[in-house]
Amino acid sequence: MKEITVYDLFDTKKKDLALSLITEPETLNKKIGSPYLNRPGLALAGYLELFAADRIQVLGETEVRYLQSLTEEDLITRIRNMFKMDIPCIVISKGLTLPPVIEYIANELNIALFSSRLSTINLIENLSRYLRDIFALEKTIHATLVDVFGLGILLTGKSGIGKSECALDLVHRGHSLVGDDLITLRYIEDKLIGKPGREFGYFMEIRGVGFINAERVFGIERTRKQKTIDLQIELMPWQENMDYERIGLVSNYAEHLGVKIPIIYLPVSPGKSVSVIVEVAAMNIILKGVGYDAAEDFNRKVNEEIRKKTMLKNIEGKSDETDRGDRNQ
Repeated sequence: MKEITVYDLFDTKKKDLALSLITEPETLNKKIGSPYLNRPGLALAGYLELFAADRIQVLGETEVRYLQSLTEEDLITRIRNMFKMDIPCIVISKGLTLPPVIEYIANELNIALFSSRLSTINLIENLSRYLRDIFALEKTIHATLVDVFGLGILLTGKSGIGKSECALDLVHRGHSLVGDDLITLRYIEDKLIGKPGREFGYFMEIRGVGFINAERVFGIERTRKQKTIDLQIELMPWQENMDYERIGLVSNYAEHLGVKIPIIYLPVSPGKSVSVIVEVAAMNIILKGVGYDAAEDFNRKVNEEIRKKTMLKNIEGKSDETDRGDRNQ
């Protein structure tokens, strides 16, 4: 299970979330283990049965006004009961001010209080996006990821099959590189996102040449920090007796982190322009997205041709029978 400290949150997002720490620095040592936020309306009213205490608590204008309306005795009772639930931290939006006794109790029970100048909606959106990114499911695989016509194409296959060389040719043809050799896949907002598995540049290993830096060779406009993955192409050695897909009516899928994406098994042989086939595969996916499927179109026209020939044959057969009948008379 992933987790970050409250200090990590404050140190990383202090500027973006316009945060200031109200409590003592010692309150920053707690851990955050949930990617979700909670607005503790019912908890402040005293109902703690289903209180999501493991989440960051966000107080907006409604919660603050309610707290300000309580008598000091009720306020202390409600806040103590809620703070004893081991909350990681509390963020107050709009720069609103809480009654001073809450700060005292927060310091006593080691719960960080933050004030943010952002509106409640903006605070929740920005903080949620940050937490989703931090807590996203991820795995790293041996692959190459390129952006071809706006689609994220994941190139996979055994070492030495030509993934890097194919990507190099695609970048040379005007497309973009996301990462080579190691790709980190992340599940964010129901999408499969790929980014480089290493953080020190867009290096590619080209056998016979060595390492090159694609960003330096082709320019920063030929690189991407991350990309949604739309298609996987598995490069495979050509085998004479292998039954490869020839029409395209059968759709195959690969699954990563619970997300299914289309996969094409592409045989590789000497002299074959793999990068051109990858471009065509990308354009075919784009056409499918706007409602045109070449395989279905081809199949429909073949069936129509068969139907026409069958009808013509039946008509000719009936005509021969009529002629024979006339001659017999």
